[in-house]
Amino acid sequence: MTDKTPLLEVRDLEVRFKARGGEIRAVDGVSFTIGRGETLGLVGESGCGKSTTARAILRLEPVTSGRIFFEGSDIAALKGETLRKIYRDIQIIFQDPYASLNPRMTVGEIVAEPLRNYRLAQGDALEQRVRELFSLVGLDPRFINRYPHEFSGGQRQRIGVARALALNPRLIICDEPVSALDVSIQAQIINLLEELQEQFGFSYLFIAHDLSVVRHVSARVAVMYLGRIVDLAPERELYENPLHPYTQALLSAIPIPDPEVEKTRKRIILQGEIPAPDARIQGCRFKTRCPRRFLPCDTHDPVLREAGPGHFTACHLHDPQYNGDAV
Repeated sequence: MTDKTPLLEVRDLEVRFKARGGEIRAVDGVSFTIGRGETLGLVGESGCGKSTTARAILRLEPVTSGRIFFEGSDIAALKGETLRKIYRDIQIIFQDPYASLNPRMTVGEIVAEPLRNYRLAQGDALEQRVRELFSLVGLDPRFINRYPHEFSGGQRQRIGVARALALNPRLIICDEPVSALDVSIQAQIINLLEELQEQFGFSYLFIAHDLSVVRHVSARVAVMYLGRIVDLAPERELYENPLHPYTQALLSAIPIPDPEVEKTRKRIILQGEIPAPDARIQGCRFKTRCPRRFLPCDTHDPVLREAGPGHFTACHLHDPQYNGDAV
């Protein structure tokens, strides 16, 4: 059973980058929580700020403003050894299994590196732990002296999973961990991640652009658009009752294997242009593409509010102040 006490709480997170003539608000006021043993899916188009959010949590990108609480400690304000100790409990699985493994190291050395860095094992104990990790992710421990180029993409991603598990983390950030893999291999990696979570009880922040993938692993799903969360709800509620027009469009694009159902389904094709990354937008940032745009969208920036039990959306259509004016 999932513990509802937040393991991670992100409040009003902002990450901005300098640009010629202005700044890019890559992450603009993002807030969410992840419970102990829970998986939160974070989805959206490429460039919407998903990976930047993950990198900010890991402090791989500078946090412009906002707070990041991990087990009650504000890691956005920590530095040095105190921060390093906390990051034993937060690990990441990267998107590209071909680029995230050092080609000059054996895969055994790659998985052992976190254990060496934190001085948790050495000698025979270190080798034994690496072999255990290989077995956990479904790889033959006899292969620990091979190099990354000797493995397939799916096997390399399993090595990345083993490296993430080495320090017994409490939270694993999965940054599009299956998007670079064949569809048949994607299912194997997702099943592995679910089995490991059931065995060890850690939490996931699962980032993807494919809503059909996220549905299988997430307890709750957050939909991101241009640096903000526009829809956040339990998995079943989001897929059966999407409130934000952007979420509705994304879900309409998911193929359905039943040709009869697919034939009767209405696809929502978004028109209009995505604003430039450094554009200053008045009103709703989705208004240039929204098929249900109405007057308040041009002047008022919607806030993320609870529109139903556990379902939060940033849309004037579901704001009691405006939705009577919708057409």
